[in-house]
Amino acid sequence: MDQGTAETGAATGGVKILLRLEGLTLFAGMVMLYWAWDGSWLVFALLFFVPDLSFLAYLADAKFGALVYNAAHSYMAPVALLTVGFGLASPLTLSIAMIWLAHIGFDRALGYGLKYSAGFGFTHLGRIGRQKDA
Repeated sequence: MDQGTAETGAATGGVKILLRLEGLTLFAGMVMLYWAWDGSWLVFALLFFVPDLSFLAYLADAKFGALVYNAAHSYMAPVALLTVGFGLASPLTLSIAMIWLAHIGFDRALGYGLKYSAGFGFTHLGRIGRQKDA
């Protein structure tokens, strides 16, 4: 067993496909909701990749990088933000939450899952990057 294998289990087969399809559904749903909401596409374009700035935390180390990346790519914060946005009737808050959720769905559809501390390439959806077949 290579270093980190025990701590880096990943979904496989039909479960992996289902998780990626869920991501695609979330992405499409949020884009359609944003369109129906008549949100600014300039704001969408400017904010769509902002969660990916969390990968900069990997400059510190893999454990901290995974923690920060997962915080930015988990459903918890954007769903909470969406709830607050509805509760306060705040269009900007709702827009940010929809864009954030669309980003997460996009990443999951492409196979970029939540990270393990073994390194950026170890995700709950399987290995990514150059060494994924290793």
